[in-house]
Amino acid sequence: MGMGNERRLLTLLVCLVLGTGLVAAVLGASRVTGPRPAQAARPGDTVDLRDVPPAPAEPPPGPDASAGTVTVDCGRNEEGHYNEDNLVVSPGLRSGAHHTHAYVGNLSTDAFSTDASLAAAATGCRGGDRSTYYWPVLRRPDRAGTQPHEHSAGHGNSGEILHEASVTVEFRGNPVGKVVPMPPFLRAVTGDAVAATARTEADVRARWGCSGSPERTTTRYPRCPAGDRLTRTLVFPSCWNGLDHDSANHRAHLAFPAANGVCPQGGFAVPQLRITLAYDVPPGAAVAVDSFPEQRHSPKTDHAMFVNAMTDAQMAALVDCLNQGRTCRT
Repeated sequence: MGMGNERRLLTLLVCLVLGTGLVAAVLGASRVTGPRPAQAARPGDTVDLRDVPPAPAEPPPGPDASAGTVTVDCGRNEEGHYNEDNLVVSPGLRSGAHHTHAYVGNLSTDAFSTDASLAAAATGCRGGDRSTYYWPVLRRPDRAGTQPHEHSAGHGNSGEILHEASVTVEFRGNPVGKVVPMPPFLRAVTGDAVAATARTEADVRARWGCSGSPERTTTRYPRCPAGDRLTRTLVFPSCWNGLDHDSANHRAHLAFPAANGVCPQGGFAVPQLRITLAYDVPPGAAVAVDSFPEQRHSPKTDHAMFVNAMTDAQMAALVDCLNQGRTCRT
């Protein structure tokens, strides 16, 4: 073979090698930047609820307690209000949550909502409460979603969204004293969206359970007996600093009371918001709460947000019901 033919053959081999590497790089890049597949929860993230001991009984309310309860009927998101925004944590940033939230209450809530827009919007709450209540969706990762909002989040959050079989929005009083009104447009967060990689679990608040055993709760996905609904309970901080409707980290203006119900020094007890979600999940079916990719759908990352858009009259009626020890529904 002549020298010219050898050079042409060598050039051809080099091009083939480089071309193969370029194709591999492009394919690899597409795997990195393209839609991420749904990730399964880690094995240690599930537990048979029968292996969870009952929670200790709550201390009885004292003589000055605000022992009432108010249930706010806001439906169960029949309107299909979903987006990837987070008005409390990432206001003004479209898709700032990087996962999908489900809403009840105010029907307009998105990243660009303002106090004025919330106060003027329609609501799904029967009594006219325009507050917004929202949380990350729960999915069946083994089943493909068919609706546009089931594919919009990305970041490993995919699969069929489980619609809530029931949503209970409830306010409770304080076991040791009276509560004061929440300020208008108070922002509140409960839970820790980065709990799986955090150094502490101090902000882990969500409790998972099964409808047939309300006395047993866990921070893991529960395996429920046939016929039981899977539940998520999200309790919000209820000690207000008396000054601010928000803070830089969206937490410092509110705190949780001690186990006996006493607020930190300088704090004022406000109505305690408790959201309970229930789902029809077949026994053995996998579930995954939407999360940031590195959190791997850990159940400990469950969280929820709230913006108070009640009128002064609505808040006053709620506080009166709690302080008078009555059971009310709006």
